[in-house]
Amino acid sequence: MPKRTPHPAVLHPIQVVTRRTGVSADVLRVWEKRYAVVTPVRSPSGRRLYSDADIERLRLIVRATRTGRTIGQVAALPTAALVALLDETPAAEPRRRGRGPADAAPPSPSVAGDLLEACVEAIGRFDAVTLDLLLRRAVVALSADDFLDAVVLPLVQHLQVHVLDGSLRRSHGHLATAVLRRVLDHIVATATAPLASRDVVVTALGGHAHEVEALIVAAATAADGWRVTYVGPGVPPEDVADTLAHLDARVLILSLTAPPGDREIPRELRRLRALLPARVALLVVGTTTDVQRASIVDTDATPLVGLGALRARLRALRAAAAGRRRARAVRRR
Repeated sequence: MPKRTPHPAVLHPIQVVTRRTGVSADVLRVWEKRYAVVTPVRSPSGRRLYSDADIERLRLIVRATRTGRTIGQVAALPTAALVALLDETPAAEPRRRGRGPADAAPPSPSVAGDLLEACVEAIGRFDAVTLDLLLRRAVVALSADDFLDAVVLPLVQHLQVHVLDGSLRRSHGHLATAVLRRVLDHIVATATAPLASRDVVVTALGGHAHEVEALIVAAATAADGWRVTYVGPGVPPEDVADTLAHLDARVLILSLTAPPGDREIPRELRRLRALLPARVALLVVGTTTDVQRASIVDTDATPLVGLGALRARLRALRAAAAGRRRARAVRRR
């Protein structure tokens, strides 16, 4: 019997990959170059070609980043570990939209991917008007969570990578940051819940504060149903504490971006904690080293990595407050 010739594995061009995963071609190239998420083969003409396994891995990575983890945290995980990670991650609650029913079906991943790719191209052309228009279109087309997780966070990562490797100038970063700041400010203002909701104050901690990251945290908190007061980056601890006292707010969220060896952050956290009543929940959102995490825990604060962890903690705080209200109601009967 003649030996059967095995069929070659089916390979796909990058256009198919972007359509099936929702990752734009530009972002995919960044992920390959910086994180080696997949290793495509090359056609004789030099085109990238991807296997079905590559596409499945990219889908898993996209799902992992939408739980609030960054690409840097999940890129090196083997595919089996990605599957296990997603199996352990609780299913997200139905995402609220600014308009329309809460149980509306989520948009196709290609919607966010196409908008992200168009934003990247607008930044490359130094076109602030188009970038602003695209971001506002994304706000309408996507839920607040999808907008932040699938457009804003990847766009910020794109800027960080390309400014660092020199393929974008710092002026591109300044332009994009200015536009993002306006759009995120709008989300915080329009998504913030009515007076019946609980107050939360958001600021950025330390001299290394990045305002866009703090605004992303503020927007995610507002979209989760809290009444947000955003006081800006680098506000002295005394003024932050004064703001919480005026509002009688019970939650303070700090956006933290600091180098590994920074020693000022622990001191500033201790000063701030000493100024706050014990009843105030202090949440610190940002990637931290083990040493920084330990110093955060020492100040009776909760370190959180990613928007997924922030949302879960906010839900837990809301549930705990509701439980206390029910208990008080029972005692008064």
